[in-house]
Amino acid sequence: MYKNEVYLGIDTSCYTTSVAAIDREGRLVGEARRILQVKQGGRGLQQSEMVFQHTRNLPDLMQELFTKPLKIVGIGVSARPRPLENSYMPAFLVGLGLARSLAAASEITLHEISHQENHLEAGLWSAQGPDADRFLLLHASGGTTDLLTAEKRADGNYELTQAGGSKDLHAGQFIDRVGVALGLQFPAGPALERLAATAGDCIEVPVAVRQGDVSLSGPATAALRKLEAGADPAALAAGVQYALAETFVRMIRNVAAQKEIFDVLLVGGVASNSYIRSHLIEKLAKRRIRVWIPESRFSPDNAAGCAAYAFRQGESRYE
Repeated sequence: MYKNEVYLGIDTSCYTTSVAAIDREGRLVGEARRILQVKQGGRGLQQSEMVFQHTRNLPDLMQELFTKPLKIVGIGVSARPRPLENSYMPAFLVGLGLARSLAAASEITLHEISHQENHLEAGLWSAQGPDADRFLLLHASGGTTDLLTAEKRADGNYELTQAGGSKDLHAGQFIDRVGVALGLQFPAGPALERLAATAGDCIEVPVAVRQGDVSLSGPATAALRKLEAGADPAALAAGVQYALAETFVRMIRNVAAQKEIFDVLLVGGVASNSYIRSHLIEKLAKRRIRVWIPESRFSPDNAAGCAAYAFRQGESRYE
């Protein structure tokens, strides 16, 4: 009955085009993604360039995903950056346009969510938790450093409320600024993690946390000054990793105590860093805070969350 029936997910974020398919048992059937190209030495793309690359990438990725016959029974798509009324970014219109067209042509139900909710859904689906009705969500990426409370509503969806985060630079921007200065390709997260793994020492980079609020511009400036002064690249990369990991620990610890919430789900590209994950698990365990981590490939931008959301909504009709 369910053979080859899938829920399609589409996400066109700032730096990744991605599609995914989940079957009616909740299993990933396939996925395809492509990181947008940034010129060597660059630290980002204009929205018009993102739209162009997404438009070019999506047909290729759809062909890659549908190499075998699959029947789409529902579609999930990231339609905007955050679950806020005025949240908007042109890059998401590319995926939304394709999703709306497919849904209209095939009379399929379309489920629109935000990119941030896509990360939440991918994390829940991959980590298989938290199974609590109330938990913390750390979303750390190039465009977001948010600590949110996630509370399950009566309809099974989650209400996200800001509980902390960066007041200036985002975690991914911190990594990219230092990484590009080190000569690493943008986005610099994976390369900086590999470089840090070769370090014999760790250069101290300041941490600025006040309750749930953090500042990363000062630490980034301090790291760049150390590099200009001749700091060892690998040791500096290790210092940046430690500073971010400790920033997250203190922010989560403070908010968890204030809100009396002791489960936290990590999502976003920065949260896929293995050192940061290990540091958070070790340090937060001392405060009896349980850390939930999705498989590393489902922390960065991906469409599995959109597919998982469509699956959850679609299959609920049969319960």
